Amino acid sequence: MSRKHSHAQVAPAYTGRLDMAPVPALRLPDDAMEPAAAYRFIHDELMLDGSSRLNLATFVTTWMDDEAGKLMAETFDKNMIDKDEYPATAAIETRCVNMVADLFHAEDLRDDDPASATGVSTIGSSEAVMLAGLALKWRWREKVGDGWKGRTPNLVMGSNVQVVWEKFCRYFDVEPRYLPMTEGRYVITPEQVLGAVDEDTIGVVGILGTTFTGELEPIAEICAALDELAAGGGVDVPVHVDAASGGFVVPFLHPDLQWDFRLPRVVSINVSGHKYGLTYPGIGFVVWRSKDHLPEDLVFRVNYLGGDMPTFTLNFSRPGNQVVGQYYNFLRLGRAGYTQVMQCLSQTARWLGDELRASEHFEIISDGSAIPVISFRLTGDPGYTEFDVSQALRAFGWQVPAYTMPDDASEVVVLRIVVREGFSADLARALKEDMITALGHLDKLKPGGFFDRVQPFTH
Repeated sequence: MSRKHSHAQVAPAYTGRLDMAPVPALRLPDDAMEPAAAYRFIHDELMLDGSSRLNLATFVTTWMDDEAGKLMAETFDKNMIDKDEYPATAAIETRCVNMVADLFHAEDLRDDDPASATGVSTIGSSEAVMLAGLALKWRWREKVGDGWKGRTPNLVMGSNVQVVWEKFCRYFDVEPRYLPMTEGRYVITPEQVLGAVDEDTIGVVGILGTTFTGELEPIAEICAALDELAAGGGVDVPVHVDAASGGFVVPFLHPDLQWDFRLPRVVSINVSGHKYGLTYPGIGFVVWRSKDHLPEDLVFRVNYLGGDMPTFTLNFSRPGNQVVGQYYNFLRLGRAGYTQVMQCLSQTARWLGDELRASEHFEIISDGSAIPVISFRLTGDPGYTEFDVSQALRAFGWQVPAYTMPDDASEVVVLRIVVREGFSADLARALKEDMITALGHLDKLKPGGFFDRVQPFTH
């Protein structure tokens, strides 16, 4: 009895369609393909990416519980904006906003009224920043009256802000007033703020955990200086806190530090759930002190999806799974769980910072005690640069960014390690050992800045 096999039965995966016919990269292919083949093509190409778990440049979460991943996969298809169609998902978003507002000590919160919090979930802090900035601009317009059209509003912030603030100012016609850094000081000061504000200042931005070094700006001191200015008859300027990186860290590591709505001058706060909120990208939140600080003119109401829905977002259609993932974390961890995670990450970061300092190669700028971020630079002139160190670590699989600091400290080059959930103490020991090995090679080779033009800085 002869044996007959169809081509599909005997053709190995990589010596048939996958090997002989490359997929068009810039146009739609002419023919369809089997789901397994399409998966294999894309899966194989993605292997060329670096490992997200070894990417110590990013603040974005790269590990979650399997149960969280399952919940998020189950809710990819739910459009977050369709609150009438998906009331359970809408209720979960409202609960998340309330939890964030409560964490930051917002006003007028009531346990029996989920709508008492003023805020919204967003696609990361980038959208949240735009919404907070618009609210500041609209409130400034209300304060100055009809003559606002002949004036140019300005926003005061450090040159160390994330680029989204530059985008906001450019997109919405606001003059950015950047306060410069200097070598050894990479945050803004109250004195700088007082010298920059005037009648056309819509707000001051303070950063809780800067992208460049992970440091906390002196928000309470800035607010106190502005309080004194206003009490003396000067301008009355609100403060927005960009807590994208530190908003889910500081309340648990430093609960007594006043930086949020406990300071009356703080009117709005943004935070990234996909950073130390421990949720996959992209999820963020913006919350206001109370309803008085969100102008009604910025809220739209639509009914064509069924039901009357107020909306204040730049993005309309987006999946509900990020909010579901964030809600899972809130329920799964609670205050005690977040505290334990942040303490563990901080301990790992501080240990690694101590080891880097002990190597006698580095000056530590931030040691991981503010938020779990270590920033450091080479000491002296070892015959190579921070960019060379970054490139050498890539040979071991680690992605540790090297980058120049903002104006007026652009001569300073820094390396940075973000310690996130999933970066264990054991991985920290492995990184330390690889760092020592890499430094030993560089001490012998002395490439003298060969990789200075390669700047793998990432958000």
